Amino acid sequence: MPTAHASAYLLLDTGHGRKLEQVGPYRLVRPAPQALWRPTLPRQAWDTAAASYHRTSTGGGDWTYRHTLPSSWVITYGDLTLQVRLTDFGHLGLFAEHGPHWQWVHQTIRAVRRPVQLLNIFAYTGAMSLAAAAAGAQVVHLDAAAGIVAWARDNAQLCGLAQAPIRWVVEDVGKFLTREARRGHTYDALVLDPPSFGRGSKGEVWKLERDLPALLDLCRQVLSPTPLFVLLSAHTPGVTPLVLAHLLGDMLGARAGQLHSMEMGIPYHADARLLPSGALARWSSQGEL
Repeated sequence: MPTAHASAYLLLDTGHGRKLEQVGPYRLVRPAPQALWRPTLPRQAWDTAAASYHRTSTGGGDWTYRHTLPSSWVITYGDLTLQVRLTDFGHLGLFAEHGPHWQWVHQTIRAVRRPVQLLNIFAYTGAMSLAAAAAGAQVVHLDAAAGIVAWARDNAQLCGLAQAPIRWVVEDVGKFLTREARRGHTYDALVLDPPSFGRGSKGEVWKLERDLPALLDLCRQVLSPTPLFVLLSAHTPGVTPLVLAHLLGDMLGARAGQLHSMEMGIPYHADARLLPSGALARWSSQGEL
């Protein structure tokens, strides 16, 4: 699927609360609050970054530039080709720590050899949706931000999946799930990557610690009688893999299968280490995690 002109994402170094990334042809520096250690590469390597993102005291942030950058460009990561942009929040449209989990979802769907209906909740720019669709799943891609869903559709085009069976839904997550449950619509696989905090298009406020248990109860109502897997991840400080495992266990009840939790991480380009980057729990009816 990758296009010939795209180049890869690489994590080059971390330390002093920052990370140095090769994002296609450009090097970037962004915050990594968990990187309390010293950088490995010399300062000169960090000084080659084309742009750096700095958080402000008001909770936002700003980019500073050494070189002019395009408004967007294309990279590869794993088997996907994705569009990258420098957003006001410091995001790029790519969360590299999810790369191994895109692969796991793809392989799990291919191995089961039956039709799979997958619901991707808080689906962002679509990498997980594309990995699932490429494996043959029927996907519902759900996000409340119209611009983000448009970005995901651009990624589908880049990956040669513009005609894949993906339903693109722009709606508040809770409202969509409530309606699906009322109509009796169910899904064989669920993927959730909820934000710590968010606002809907009509001012609805989302807080993970407050709202996630109720959301998972709605998810339970739309889970098919013979589900394949559920994957839940988070980047909220204090929400550990064990917390997510307990929440997922409550949601699934006595369903047979295996539940596993882990710390997510981004592999270094030339090192065996990982940059810790959030928590994940997943359940599979297939017994392979």
